[in-house]
Amino acid sequence: MSVIRTNAAAAILGVSPNTLRSWERRFGYPKPRRTQGGHRQYELAEVEALREAFAETHNISSAISLARERGEGPSTAARLQDALGRFDETKADRLMEESLALRSVERTVEELLLPAVEALAPGEEAAGPEYQFAWRYSAGWLAAALRVAPPAQRMEGVLIFDAAAPFHADGLYVQALELALRRAGLRTLVLPVGVDPARLGRALRALDPAAVVLTGRPAQLDVFGRLVYSARAGERQVQVFDFRGALPDTGASTVTRLGATPVVARELLVSALDDRRDEPAVPRSAVAAARG
Repeated sequence: MSVIRTNAAAAILGVSPNTLRSWERRFGYPKPRRTQGGHRQYELAEVEALREAFAETHNISSAISLARERGEGPSTAARLQDALGRFDETKADRLMEESLALRSVERTVEELLLPAVEALAPGEEAAGPEYQFAWRYSAGWLAAALRVAPPAQRMEGVLIFDAAAPFHADGLYVQALELALRRAGLRTLVLPVGVDPARLGRALRALDPAAVVLTGRPAQLDVFGRLVYSARAGERQVQVFDFRGALPDTGASTVTRLGATPVVARELLVSALDDRRDEPAVPRSAVAAARG
């Protein structure tokens, strides 16, 4: 998130921390948020706006008025977190729209939406209403973005097996990955890890996946194994990928890891599929016969 502590904010403005705190008391600007430990955190966009205004006016009262008049600056994860924490859906919508005017859909998801929700995550405690509201808001926003994603432009299909627990941030990352893949022109299908492998036939025939992505935690290795075995039962050679540590890192796995963010995962997956395009197609039956 684009937030800084008191000493850093004071250094940017060229004043002492005490002066910065006096401005907060007198003018209410820049207005920090408080961490659970009571420490102040200032939004970098507000501090930068005040620094520029102060350089122009050389008067703090005039500078604060000017900074406020110019607005809050670009949408940030901290501002979205604040809106979601206040159950302010209207403001959250506005912040997302403002971000989309400056950033791509993918950057808006990675730089605003996901960090804002994770900042409200409860840690080891039970999820509170603020986090649950933020999670549901984000899931709905991502679902709406999926509905307006462009049609597939590539023949390859990607099958994602999702093991994320309810209200876990990994579930939002699954949606974000699906959105990123759809916007890259790939056909995608997300299924829960609990699906019966014996009933996958129709889905596999419809998608004919070239890649399987395992994601979400926790899931038993044997569960993933049965699903991958079913996906590989056809003629096509299927590549298997791990997204966000669905599988334990033993150092001996042949599964390709896609990293932690949807855009990086998409680029790695698309690159792998492109490499496969350049290779001559060899049916699995022919490979098995040659080995036999």
